[in-house]
Amino acid sequence: MTGILGAILLQAPPGGPPGSPFGFLLPMLLIFVIFYFLLIRPQTKRQKEHEETLKKLEKGDRVVTGGGVHGVIVGATDEVLTLDIGQDGQRVRVKVDRARIDRLVAKGKGGEVE
Repeated sequence: MTGILGAILLQAPPGGPPGSPFGFLLPMLLIFVIFYFLLIRPQTKRQKEHEETLKKLEKGDRVVTGGGVHGVIVGATDEVLTLDIGQDGQRVRVKVDRARIDRLVAKGKGGEVE
C-alpha cells in the first residue's frame, strides 16, 4: 500500500499549470554567471598574466620549469630557452620550450649569469 500511496503523492495534480520554460532557464543562467565570476574570469586573468611573464623572460632570470627544474636563463629565442641547471661551478645546460616555464623566481641583472 505504501508503494501505491507514494506513487499517488508523487504525481502532479491533474489540471495544474504547466511549467514555464523561463522557470528552468533563470536558475541555469544564474549558475553560469556565478561560475563565470568565480572560476572562468580569474583563470583567464591568471593565464594572461602568465603569458606576459613568459614574453618578458630574458638572460639571467631564475626560473622553474613545469617539471620542477630550477635554472638560470643563458640563452633565449622566441620559442626555446637555454637554462643552466648546474651547481657548484658545473656547466649543465638544457633547452626548454618557453611554454613549459612555470614561474619566474628572480629577475636577472642585465644578462649576468652566476
